[in-house]
Amino acid sequence: MAVSEATYEQVALEDTDYIWELVCGELVKRPPMTTEHEEISSELARQLSGQLDRREYSVRANSGRLRVPSGNFRVPDVVVIPREYVRRLQATPGTFEVYADPVPLVIEVWSRSTGRYDVADKLREYQERGDLEIWRIHPYERTLIAWRRQLAGSYRETTYTGGDIRPEFLPNVTIAFEKLFD
Repeated sequence: MAVSEATYEQVALEDTDYIWELVCGELVKRPPMTTEHEEISSELARQLSGQLDRREYSVRANSGRLRVPSGNFRVPDVVVIPREYVRRLQATPGTFEVYADPVPLVIEVWSRSTGRYDVADKLREYQERGDLEIWRIHPYERTLIAWRRQLAGSYRETTYTGGDIRPEFLPNVTIAFEKLFD
């Protein structure tokens, strides 16, 4: 029996010990992550928050929920959300934080426990949502793959192994790649 969105919301809000996603009508508890995974996610959130105008953007690490057209709800490792989306939700106090509109940057950090479906499922779902830029960072290979939405709706893939990385859809932001692995 499929879990309803209302049940998902209730579980996600009440069980704060875990991060919950809703996938194909089933509640999915995200497994604990490695130290490397958490450090990279935290460093990305720090770098992004320090460079983005907080009047224009908000950064979430392991908390911003994205609604996928299929009905799934995903929680990326890091996501940049336009502040106008946040303001819309804040207009009704107590609203469950879920974003259906495309965001400028979604980031997943590879882990042994979620690596297969991060690339196979989540990447496809973020592209279906129309998210503008999607990153997958591999902490052991020290690579960052960026998929950037093109005008026709397809995605261009670029792999980075060092240097500064500039998200195409976030003005004046530069991510220091090496700092992610310090």
